[in-house]
Amino acid sequence: MKLPASQRGPVSLSAWTTVLIGFATLAVSFSARGALSLAMPAWSKEFGWSHSSVSAIAAAAMLVMAVVAPFAGSTVDRRGPQLPLVAGLASIGAGMLLVALAGPGGTAWLLPVGFGVVAAVGFGLIAQHVVAAAIAQRFQVHRGVATGIGTAGSTAGQLLLMPVLAALMAAGVWRPAFMLLAAACAILIPIVWYALAARGPIDHASSAATNGKPPASGWTVVRNPVFQAIFWSYAICGFTTSGVIETHLLPYASICGFAPVPSATAYGLLSGVNMVGMIAAGWLSDRIHRPLLLAFIYLVRAGAFVLLMNVGTSYPLLLLFSILFGLFDYSTVPVTASYIAARLGVRNLGLAMGILSAGHAVGGALGAWSGGLLFDVSGGYMALWYLSIGLALAAVVLVVPLSDESRRRFTGRRFGELARPRP
Repeated sequence: MKLPASQRGPVSLSAWTTVLIGFATLAVSFSARGALSLAMPAWSKEFGWSHSSVSAIAAAAMLVMAVVAPFAGSTVDRRGPQLPLVAGLASIGAGMLLVALAGPGGTAWLLPVGFGVVAAVGFGLIAQHVVAAAIAQRFQVHRGVATGIGTAGSTAGQLLLMPVLAALMAAGVWRPAFMLLAAACAILIPIVWYALAARGPIDHASSAATNGKPPASGWTVVRNPVFQAIFWSYAICGFTTSGVIETHLLPYASICGFAPVPSATAYGLLSGVNMVGMIAAGWLSDRIHRPLLLAFIYLVRAGAFVLLMNVGTSYPLLLLFSILFGLFDYSTVPVTASYIAARLGVRNLGLAMGILSAGHAVGGALGAWSGGLLFDVSGGYMALWYLSIGLALAAVVLVVPLSDESRRRFTGRRFGELARPRP
């Protein structure tokens, strides 16, 4: 059933501008994050660092992101996305510049500080939950698919930039790759500033979704039992994606005997398919039972790790894994954002998704660190793949029992119609 016209916000050019800006900023942010995985072999060789040491830099970055994420989400709820996105670009750009200036001598400390602290603040500010909340404020119809398009920038940028970065690193010049990322941030800052000028949170959308209630406190959000189940499944999501695949897929491909450019091409394929998966998941989240959709995503993800264990020296199998995992990598984001908006309200979405993203980042930190540790202890990644399979299946168990009272399953409702808010 359609919402009355008085409760439906217009989908304006301004709303779609927010989608495009979110797409572009996430593209740069996630490409910068993924650059660590590409640079790990070069850093290990030049600085004499072990895999676990470089993985610790990624883990530290994710812990910083976990601290920043709730504040970034709350800022979007109250002031809109302009400030966190512009500040995030500035932080990432500065961090990439510090990384590029690091050398084996007395300046080696610039690398962990630049990536694990300075850029990490930017990663926490330019994150999927920030973009998802900003979009949800501006869309009441087609919210899922709009969120899917905007957050798909997190993979699209890697599809375009990762092969370029890999080519530079394969030529033995990893520093220009990070200078390129810093330049991209500098170019985007004025564009984002003017495109989002004077665009705070949209009151009509949030009041319709929350029946005029004020935003909830963080404690009220956290103690909600539905939120608890989503939180722990989302932390597992972070372990298996940001922690394991973003940090360790390319080093694993190198161990399997694949050169940097073919490995980055496989990662780029994963990212491209990921973009399709996110948009498709957003489209489905407007139509069907969202917890069951999340359960299906986690189940297929577990199966993808089984495939990864058997890649060996077969490049076609690596590409097949990239396709399968890519379809279900970040596809949890639009589904989770849509579900949380329906259960807790749009006014609480930034804070709620910020807390979820903090859990995601902590899970990612554990995945990155444990992957490096298990590699150093066992000399391979097999134990990490088994652990990831078990955790993905645990996420299935967490979300399957959840209800979706605001979504009537398979009733033939017209695409894009919002369910009535819960009383």
